[in-house]
Amino acid sequence: MTPLSNHPEKNIIRVELRHNALLKDLSDGDRSELEAHLVIADGNKGDVLLNQGVREMEQYFILDGILKRVVSNPEGKEMILRFADRHDMETSYAALRLGTPTPYGIVCVTKARVASMPLQEWIAFLDKRPATKELFELSVMRGMGEIMAHTITLHLLDAPGRVHRFMRKHAELVDRIPSKELASYLNLSAETLSRLKKRGKI
Repeated sequence: MTPLSNHPEKNIIRVELRHNALLKDLSDGDRSELEAHLVIADGNKGDVLLNQGVREMEQYFILDGILKRVVSNPEGKEMILRFADRHDMETSYAALRLGTPTPYGIVCVTKARVASMPLQEWIAFLDKRPATKELFELSVMRGMGEIMAHTITLHLLDAPGRVHRFMRKHAELVDRIPSKELASYLNLSAETLSRLKKRGKI
């Protein structure tokens, strides 16, 4: 973890932050205030950024790579809830507002770089900027809706249907997510996913 102000690539990172969907419309003053809170982390595939069940939560802005939101049971069985790509974000905002531990973990799917800050500090920043807060809360609700739609899809669609839907909704991710991860997300075996690929379904 390196504070943005001390990072050797801080100028490149500042450009990347300007492309983030939540931050692109901030004023220069707002941006400077926000950047004072940010630290930069480079994660490798499989690195855990946030453990399920904790109360010390962060707000993440994805600069590069792909993250996943996962839930695990006591036996270690995992379910992937969503993927988040470059210029997107990850958060435990709902859990913090509800006063509960975070119900999921956040893990690097690929090599990734993120800018993060304590979630309480992010909320304090938003409270002074209603337009950005509205955009953020809309993004949180959109993410929750996406997870709900995915859960329904797992129950209602057959294997080819699940693959086709993912291809239609997230074509930009298909070739960038490891097959094992994508198969897990779609509740398929790696062999079934591979077979559907060979049949030209993806």
